[in-house]
Amino acid sequence: MSTKKSDGKLLAQNKKASHDYFIEDTYECGLVLTGTEIKSLRNGRANIGDAFALIRNGEAYIHNMHISPFEQGNRYNPSDPTRARKLLLKKTEIHKLLGLAKQEGYTLVPLKIYIRNGFAKLLIGLGRGKKQYDKRDTAAKRDAQRDIQRVLREKQKVAR
Repeated sequence: MSTKKSDGKLLAQNKKASHDYFIEDTYECGLVLTGTEIKSLRNGRANIGDAFALIRNGEAYIHNMHISPFEQGNRYNPSDPTRARKLLLKKTEIHKLLGLAKQEGYTLVPLKIYIRNGFAKLLIGLGRGKKQYDKRDTAAKRDAQRDIQRVLREKQKVAR
């Protein structure tokens, strides 16, 4: 029996997602990639900032995920770096996501791409869009928490 090591290397992250959406639930799914795409992905040449996931015909796809062509990949490189790529999810998860994503204001947002046990995985989240006042409220709470932590650190330094 061969044992696979779990490296969990983070390849790309969508930092803008937590700013623009309330992430209510997350799902881990596999990606269907070509050989040169996975090589480019392992080199960290991916961008999921503008990407989104859709469910069509009972299958999940990610659109606008940019994976740069592999430099040594000659004719095996895909012609379109932002082509739609199939996501590997269980049928029950797809049906659940389809029902939840049809609700008003919900969307499927890619959060992270990483390597787990030698396979490329994508973490997608069910997100509800934030309004402008929600974004300001989140920023104000984050700043207040940062100020509280700063005061606590200063008190600990004085107590020593």
